[in-house]
Amino acid sequence: MAESNLPKPSEHERRYIRVLIFATFIAGLCSIIYELLIATTGAYFIGDSIRQFSLVIGFYMAAMGIGSFLSRLIPDENLLHTFIFIEILLGLIGGLSVPLLYFSFAFLDIFQLSVLALTSLIGLLIGMEIPFLSRLMSKHYSLKDNISNILSVDYFGALIATLLFPFLLLPFLGVFRSSLTFGLINMSIGFAVLYIFSDALKVHRKKILLTYNILAFSILLLTIIYAKTIMSSWTTHMYEDRVAYAHETPYQQIVVTKRRDDLRLFLNGNLQFSSVDEHRYHEALIHIPMSGCRCEHVLMLGGGDGLGARELLKYPHLKSITLVDLDPAITTLGKENPLIVTQNKASLLDPRVSIVNEDAFVFANKLDKKFDLIIVDLPDPNNTALARLYSREFYWLLQSALANKGRFVTQATSPYFAREAFWSIEKTLLSSGFENVLPYHVSVPSFGEWGFLMASQSPIVLDGIPEDISTRFLTDELIPLAQVFPKDIGRLSVKENTLDSPEILQYYLSGWKHWR
Repeated sequence: MAESNLPKPSEHERRYIRVLIFATFIAGLCSIIYELLIATTGAYFIGDSIRQFSLVIGFYMAAMGIGSFLSRLIPDENLLHTFIFIEILLGLIGGLSVPLLYFSFAFLDIFQLSVLALTSLIGLLIGMEIPFLSRLMSKHYSLKDNISNILSVDYFGALIATLLFPFLLLPFLGVFRSSLTFGLINMSIGFAVLYIFSDALKVHRKKILLTYNILAFSILLLTIIYAKTIMSSWTTHMYEDRVAYAHETPYQQIVVTKRRDDLRLFLNGNLQFSSVDEHRYHEALIHIPMSGCRCEHVLMLGGGDGLGARELLKYPHLKSITLVDLDPAITTLGKENPLIVTQNKASLLDPRVSIVNEDAFVFANKLDKKFDLIIVDLPDPNNTALARLYSREFYWLLQSALANKGRFVTQATSPYFAREAFWSIEKTLLSSGFENVLPYHVSVPSFGEWGFLMASQSPIVLDGIPEDISTRFLTDELIPLAQVFPKDIGRLSVKENTLDSPEILQYYLSGWKHWR
């Protein structure tokens, strides 16, 4: 019979069609979710988000192609039970993908290999789905209708996934629970097909597949139930000291540890400060640019922990601090967590401090007021999203927001561990139009040698620290010494960093890779 003259499906056959369309939608939904989850987890722990997403997409698509090719090896008589088995396996592996990556990061030294292996395996299984579904539906639709139906439903599922991931999954579930949840959703295909196609399966095969499905479903369900305990154990293993606070946000994983008098903040496993020596970093960041500058209105980009604001508030003439931090969970921590509030002396509760939770680049692009001092206290440029905050274009925006004789300062990673990245920031500041750029560095034991760069259109004159400003580390004598760079961390010939060509990212990653 010609394809165009296929008989109208019966009510029983329409049930088959509906469950296969449901399976197609869930397949499209889960396939994109798994891809996003793996790439995001890789970016969390390794940084360099573009490289992680590129590798995951590339390996994923290649594996899907291989899976599609291999699907032809399954004969029609084994098609249905093979499809159900693949859905069970896919739900289990996809659901456990993020927990497995967390395990790999904590206990094995093969994290990147684990990312690619899981990506390839899931891609291989997903690559078999569409050919299997097309063959199962070929009895009920002509070829052109079959292909258009399958692909349109699959692509619609992918669209829903891309909307769910940033707006619902990351904010409310996080990557760990999201993968488990969608593993369970993937399992629903197995249950649905087993139920609807029950009469088309041999009894012993049906019992085996049902057992597998229930077992895999139970593993994922138990992992979700005990997710908090598992994450707590993982976090405890990852950090030497007692974990006092842990929270996963849409932007990062936040961990606070405490051992005796040492309070530490980690973002995605990277140390942000140790209470033992953070005063060295923050005094250098704040008091050197404040030297010889009667700054009344300050813009601080980053610094949501409130430690930089603590130092600024020591100046009685200061009238306002506008603090911009992307993650509201960080500024909430700085305002409400008793350990952090004690460390920052409740600086974020001061009426002179205004908090804005927004991306620094977006905020800078719409600035319509001037500041006497702009402080950039952002994380190191270990991914493209952060590298743009060290770009020539970003510095152009901030330069236009400086008042007459205003000053700019940024933390600039380590001139020892990431020497090329440090001097690239200096070159970028000069290329963005700043007439005067002053590099300096101090020793922070928790980080090593750490660098800063100050810039202004006016000559930079440092008058020392006012007598009424208390410091624990910085003195007038140390300020000129901080501007001296030994030969092994001295200036290099490097490229500037731009949005179009984020040179600093490679400089930074190659520098720190050697030491890590």
